[in-house]
Amino acid sequence: MEIRETPANHPDAIRLMDELSIILEELTGVSGINSFDPVDTSLPRAVFVVAYNDKQEAIGCGAIRPLTQEIAEVKRMYARSHTQGVGTQILSYLEGQAQRYGYTHMRLETRLINTQAVSFYEKRGYQRIPNYGKYKNRSEAVCFEKCILT
Repeated sequence: MEIRETPANHPDAIRLMDELSIILEELTGVSGINSFDPVDTSLPRAVFVVAYNDKQEAIGCGAIRPLTQEIAEVKRMYARSHTQGVGTQILSYLEGQAQRYGYTHMRLETRLINTQAVSFYEKRGYQRIPNYGKYKNRSEAVCFEKCILT
């Protein structure tokens, strides 16, 4: 597998995010697309990545964008089903980039009903925190944070 930094408007990125939106819409009733502006990944200290398998097929994606000087936010994390370990590798790559950019923490939001995502982040060291930003007072949302200082 190879992870490549890619513009969020790359055809592979768009295709993967469209798949993610359909899955989220079916699971939660909301696609999540309104929580992501592709322009955010062109900001300094932001990145969008696409994972490719050995056949050069796009199989996953993810992004970080700045929330504050110290905190990066994870966005549009997705790995196609039956792609063992892809999500973990994408998240690890994003954490490494966040460290290189000088962030000390990473945050993200997902929906409580998305138990697979909740479990995924908890198993990778993310701790539940009070909902932040536009997720405050949203009982369907759950927010996470991880310290990435080495």
